[in-house]
Amino acid sequence: MKHWRSLSMATVAAAAAFCYWENNAIVSTHYLCKTKLIPNGKKIRLLQLSDLQNKMFGKDHQALIRKIHDASPDVILITGDLTDRRRTELLPIASLAEKLQKEAKAIYYVSGNHEHQSEVYEDLTELLYDSGIIILDNACSYFQHDDIRIAFLGLRDKSANPYFRCALETLTKGISKDTLSILLSHRPELFDCYASYPIDLVFTGHAHGGQIRLPGIGGLFAPHQGFFPPYTAGVHRSNGTSMIISRGLGDSSFPLRLFNRPELVVMDIIGDNNAVQSKISMV
Repeated sequence: MKHWRSLSMATVAAAAAFCYWENNAIVSTHYLCKTKLIPNGKKIRLLQLSDLQNKMFGKDHQALIRKIHDASPDVILITGDLTDRRRTELLPIASLAEKLQKEAKAIYYVSGNHEHQSEVYEDLTELLYDSGIIILDNACSYFQHDDIRIAFLGLRDKSANPYFRCALETLTKGISKDTLSILLSHRPELFDCYASYPIDLVFTGHAHGGQIRLPGIGGLFAPHQGFFPPYTAGVHRSNGTSMIISRGLGDSSFPLRLFNRPELVVMDIIGDNNAVQSKISMV
């Protein structure tokens, strides 16, 4: 009996340790993109942070900042749900925003559904603006450094943006075909919409990787996609547009991630006159 009790306790302890690791050990996923739309041989590194949901990674986000610092990004992209509708404290986000400024040349942000559901959207965006973070809710900003020019577009979350198609039409209308265009938007399930506009890359989140991921199946459930959702992680391509989905960092209604560690997305974009496609080529 003692043997079985000890074995049971050891099994429970191991399961608890595994669950803690699955929900707190951040992994960085790297992608490479070659394009003729930036000068040959030039390189820029983007880092995407999504769906933090006000989760803390160590005191003052030390573990998260360490991961970001090690990646050494030129630009940080925040694709929504920094806060959660149930956890609306802004002090941790203010601390994070201050630290992020030391890690990149520019930081861009678009809202997710939770910011609008939490009723702190205005306070949050004011905080981010005061921290030097560029708010791209239905807006466009050009990044220029070392002869690299990129148009960053941002789409306010659909929950507070019923005319998002009109916004995309306006945002993309004036962008030159010779300029790399990158859209930040929270929702991956709108991919068909994004791909119907002249957008080269899209960064999204929202799906939390499907929360629980199984080999050969992928994510089990995602908001606004239901069970066995098609868009939970990785790269998806359509009509010349590539969409990258972050599995995100935090959790919300269901407080457990399995086989789905918190993720930062890191993308290197390299200018290559010999790129296979005329615009971009994911490697």
